[in-house]
Amino acid sequence: MIKIDSVSKRFGDFYAVNNVSLDIEKGEFLGLLGPNGAGKTTLIKMFIGLLKPTTGIIYIDNKKMSRNNMEVKKKIGIVPQHTNLDKELTVYENLIFAAKLFKIKDYKKRIEDIISFMELEGYKHKKSMNLSGGTQRRVMIAKALIHNPEIIFLDEPTVGIDLNGRRKIWDILKTMQTMGKTILLTTHYIEEADYLCNQVCLINEGKIFKKSTPKILKEELGIYTLEYFDKEMKTKYLYFKDKDSGENYVRGIENISYTIRKTTLEDVFYNFTNRKVE
Repeated sequence: MIKIDSVSKRFGDFYAVNNVSLDIEKGEFLGLLGPNGAGKTTLIKMFIGLLKPTTGIIYIDNKKMSRNNMEVKKKIGIVPQHTNLDKELTVYENLIFAAKLFKIKDYKKRIEDIISFMELEGYKHKKSMNLSGGTQRRVMIAKALIHNPEIIFLDEPTVGIDLNGRRKIWDILKTMQTMGKTILLTTHYIEEADYLCNQVCLINEGKIFKKSTPKILKEELGIYTLEYFDKEMKTKYLYFKDKDSGENYVRGIENISYTIRKTTLEDVFYNFTNRKVE
């Protein structure tokens, strides 16, 4: 469904994205995981045609992506990192505006269906400025789905939202996946990528250095993580295939403060980049 062929984006001498190649299959839920400044948003902007690659080509459904390729743009929905709602308009009015942009004929029924799907019935006639952050995000997702796109790009869709709001959005995204949508999600919330995505790409300094399932990434590193303080009072991490191996490692070491726990995607990322996702 999506193919990136040797794509780079340079700003002056700085490479925000550096020679990235990637294939995303139809129906895949891909999480792009990396710290702030890793290149996630730049990559999304090239996916949707807002930025032109310095080098390389992006194909969506076997068609080259560009700013003016309206045929391709009709197939994608976009949820940006920052709000794209008109704050003076109600939820319903925002959705009318989005529907008319895509020239949807029977837009009233489509809006009602989307409002029901997103559980926004109680907010239909409220102005966007008066909604909570989590509800605003749900309206933004509703806007992105108004034309029933095949591919959805979400750039940090739950940033700054409380736990209950995030969980509601997770349920919506999981449902979208069961509908066969191809979804690309950028996030720096580890548990979000682990819970939602069937594939994860790890990106750092503009380069994708690993792609696999969350389960395989953790198994390759070691299912259990031994976390302990060394003599210099610095945290060290070691990874083991089973818990007993970790216990055997620390057995006999005097005055050691340690924890043995299940390995997370954060451990995987830290192991590869030696810096935590932040």
